[in-house]
Amino acid sequence: MLMAGWPGTTASLWQQAGRAGRAGGDALAVLVADDDPLDHYLVHHPETLFGRPVEAVVVDPDNPYVLADHLAAAAAELPITAADESYFGPSMRPTLDTLVSAGVLRRRPNGAWHWPRPDGPHGQITLRSTTDPTVRIVERGTGRVLGTVDWASAQRQAHTGAVYVHQGRTFVVTALDLEDGSATVVAGDPGWKTSARTTTAFDLGRVHTSRQVGPLTVAYGETAVRSQVTSFLRRLPTGEVLGEHPLDLPESTLHTRGVWWTMPGWWLRDHGVDEMAVPGALHAAEHAAIGLLPLVATADRWDIGGVSTDLHPHTGEPTILVYDGHRGGAGFAERGHDQLERWLRATHDAVLTCACSTGCPSCVQSPKCGNGNEPLDKAGALRVLQAMLDELRTATA
Repeated sequence: MLMAGWPGTTASLWQQAGRAGRAGGDALAVLVADDDPLDHYLVHHPETLFGRPVEAVVVDPDNPYVLADHLAAAAAELPITAADESYFGPSMRPTLDTLVSAGVLRRRPNGAWHWPRPDGPHGQITLRSTTDPTVRIVERGTGRVLGTVDWASAQRQAHTGAVYVHQGRTFVVTALDLEDGSATVVAGDPGWKTSARTTTAFDLGRVHTSRQVGPLTVAYGETAVRSQVTSFLRRLPTGEVLGEHPLDLPESTLHTRGVWWTMPGWWLRDHGVDEMAVPGALHAAEHAAIGLLPLVATADRWDIGGVSTDLHPHTGEPTILVYDGHRGGAGFAERGHDQLERWLRATHDAVLTCACSTGCPSCVQSPKCGNGNEPLDKAGALRVLQAMLDELRTATA
């Protein structure tokens, strides 16, 4: 059994490896590491796999984006009553009120909430996703629907001019219509690849918990991440950039939860990160932290996002944010906050043991970076991560 890249969780690893031994005989399962910080870390620290229990599932049952769909589905099976709050929690009543206001559910005179339509909810809601509406990928000429992508991903992967690969075939997007929910494509390989450029900013909301670690502040709470795809690059297979082309797409906002830490400028200077190096150092540390968060939370790196800035308007200091890539939050960032030292230690070790000199996909580069992995400062990231670990160790001593 050959596994190309870390499958995402320890549970998935052993499930896939188990397929090789079903005939009752001896079997060998081999994990071939990908260019990814977590793969790199696991290859150098196999003890984190062997003898380790599978991950605990992380879910936030009070997430209104999750709870609303579950309540709608439950009401279609049997009317919901006030007594059901013991099952659905204190968020049940306000979420039900929202569903009634939106016309999704109705409340009967006896006080019970019920599904009002003859058809079931399966065609209108999903119990497995909290993503935005999907965009259809439609082949021009035949009208055939090749597949779907979520609304936010469509702006990065299916914008006008994008090279889109579906089941090994290459297409070029000729038009993206977000109102219609469709992207029109034509078959053909132009000889280059495309990558979207994105601007991202974030607003910090209600803090659920925070602590002071020396001069640093570590917090977990609500955040709104604002992003906008502004252009795309055309690149040859060699990586050479052929050109950058502007795009006119709307800004999207993700209301989610995240963990963030702030650090004074003087503290960074004291640890060898001067003012000019701060953006690259924080950016590299952010990328590496995203890559290693799945070590402590049941998540894939594509379920996690991050932003860093050398001066955030809310904190007034250099700030790194790592957030759940799902509306309302999914519990990943909270798990990272709870196991901060273990998470950052693994992040530091993955960057430190990488054989590259200035940064690569195995440590600080990210395949989904909206800034084209610029700027990145691997050496500065190591200084920041080591200094943070020193502060955490001192605070818990």
